[in-house]
Amino acid sequence: MEVLGSRILLRPAQLHRSHEFYRDTLGLAIYREFGGDEAPGIVFFLGNGLLEVSGRATDPPGDAIALWMQVRGIGAEHRRLLDAGVTVLREPRREVWGLEEMWIADPDGVPIVLVEIPEEHPLRRDPRHIPAADE
Repeated sequence: MEVLGSRILLRPAQLHRSHEFYRDTLGLAIYREFGGDEAPGIVFFLGNGLLEVSGRATDPPGDAIALWMQVRGIGAEHRRLLDAGVTVLREPRREVWGLEEMWIADPDGVPIVLVEIPEEHPLRRDPRHIPAADE
């Protein structure tokens, strides 16, 4: 299979409430909007991916899905999201694998993992050997 594009599809219980959460509260940039007033959809940028929030779910999301988003400053995001009334499932903390993580929930209870990669973490190191000009 050759994958030419991809996105996560999220079907919320209340579409406009979720649009406001992802657009206004989290501040995700919009990639595109589509549909009419009866069935609007918004596709948001998610770093190197896309999140489409459209349609309507009749069942709760369950625990089969979570969103993972890397952020620059988890402490600042924690304060900002608390001030905005976002449900914080778990306060920021350093995990044994070295990442700073905080868990929040969207309006339907979909868990969102916010992650900051500390400067000293191996994910920030460039594993390539770049030879010097005289090598």
